[in-house]
Amino acid sequence: MQVKPVKAASSQPATPAPAKTRDVPPLQGRVPRHVGVIMDGNGRWASSRGLPRIEGHRRGVEALRATVRAAIDLGLDYLTVYSFSSENWSRPVEEISDLMGLLKFFIRNDLAELARAGVRIKMIGTRSNLKPDILALLEEAESATAANSGLNLVVAFNYGSRQEIAAAMRLIAQKVAEGTLDPASIDADVIASHLDTAGIPDPDLIIRTSGEQRLSNFLMWQAAYSEFVFLPIHWPDFDRAALAAAIEEFSARERRFGGVTLPPASAKSGR
Repeated sequence: MQVKPVKAASSQPATPAPAKTRDVPPLQGRVPRHVGVIMDGNGRWASSRGLPRIEGHRRGVEALRATVRAAIDLGLDYLTVYSFSSENWSRPVEEISDLMGLLKFFIRNDLAELARAGVRIKMIGTRSNLKPDILALLEEAESATAANSGLNLVVAFNYGSRQEIAAAMRLIAQKVAEGTLDPASIDADVIASHLDTAGIPDPDLIIRTSGEQRLSNFLMWQAAYSEFVFLPIHWPDFDRAALAAAIEEFSARERRFGGVTLPPASAKSGR
């Protein structure tokens, strides 16, 4: 699997202003069905401009809005965004409070528009340790959009792939102990059906911003055959053009899923 950074518009320090979506020509190649995004670099974007980290997170929300609109326009079926990891609780209390506030703001202000656009929201991640008001908002977002049939927006919140897999293993072990699941029947499909993403196709493409080149506990099971694109821009600078560039890079790659591509018979015979 080829992994390389994709060139995108460089981040230039400037006075913060509402992000503008650049005009992008229609895509020429294959469009992935499912794109996962690790939205990284909000804090570094703010620090490079001498701004508080919360301003980076605010601009990150604007980038998320633009990305959802672009995903709809470009014809994606699924967009999964890594919004808050299970490891993010180790951040300063004030920053966590700010992030929870932005989550509330996003759902309260954007839910109606997302619903009108046909977006269907699904949350993945651990819910048992969330505060009641946050949990209620997440459940409201899911229920209010459950009947929609447009873009599936999967929000990984309080999510960690290792924790997800461990929880699936516990549930499978419980079923085996109860005699409702034959151990001999456990295969990759059975495991996948016990993950948070059951019923969701694996991501074809995973994008990470800010130049980091790792998964950071994001969809590790599901990413077995995903293509990766690492962008050298911070998340607040991500826009439709950056998404389109990553998809064009994806469309140029040959996906063999462990197999090989044989030359045509005529080429082998010299005809």
